[in-house]
Amino acid sequence: MEIKVLGSLAAHERGVPVVPTAAKPRQLLALLALHADRVVGVPTLMEEIWGENVPRSASTTLQTYILQLRRKIAAALADEPLLDAKDVLVTRLGGYLLRVQPGQVDAHEFERFSDDGRTAFELGDYRTASDLLRRGLALWQGPALVDVPAGSVLELEVLRLNEEHTAALERRIEADLRLSRHAEVVPELRVLAARHPLHEGFCAQLMRALHGTGGSWRALEAYQRLRGSLVRELGLEPSSTLQELHQAVLSGDLDHALHRAVAD
Repeated sequence: MEIKVLGSLAAHERGVPVVPTAAKPRQLLALLALHADRVVGVPTLMEEIWGENVPRSASTTLQTYILQLRRKIAAALADEPLLDAKDVLVTRLGGYLLRVQPGQVDAHEFERFSDDGRTAFELGDYRTASDLLRRGLALWQGPALVDVPAGSVLELEVLRLNEEHTAALERRIEADLRLSRHAEVVPELRVLAARHPLHEGFCAQLMRALHGTGGSWRALEAYQRLRGSLVRELGLEPSSTLQELHQAVLSGDLDHALHRAVAD
């Protein structure tokens, strides 16, 4: 089964779509997909569907939702007599397991590229890091599970994935900056800084990229925009790291500030 969660939910078995239209079975499929090849306990599934208000009929209703998912899978397996839907959506003691082949869940592939990219970055291989992180980020088609109603469990999973996306993006841009690709990342960073007006990491990277292309005065403008947003929205001044970067741009010497301004 091929599953996509980095954007809208999509799942295909033998090329046939198996995502149900009903909201709660979609939630179950999304949660099982994120934990593919691992057992998801019945209590976790119930918490996702009903939160703290689990009805007495929850066990029966959950089994009904599982049956609906299996019927969708069975229809896709109509030409595969040796494979049953119960072999794909497997009942285990205390829960259920969605069996997929390696590399078939886009979120898992993103995490693999992200981990490998982080390792390359930490080893100082910025070209490889940029390539790996770029490949992982290309799997994203929008916010994770954008069309799936999220309960308390999925909500945390979505938050985690979206934060991992931001971290990978920041690290990929940092790798490009280390490769002196300043002009190439300026347009992207302008958009990111506008979308995330309180994000100091993107602002710092934009300042460095602009300075690297000879636009120091534009770097100072970016700092002032961020400072204005922080003061207006949160009543806070920029961090000491960003203030040091600001002073470094003013003085024309970024070497000292770079060690503290880079992305984690």
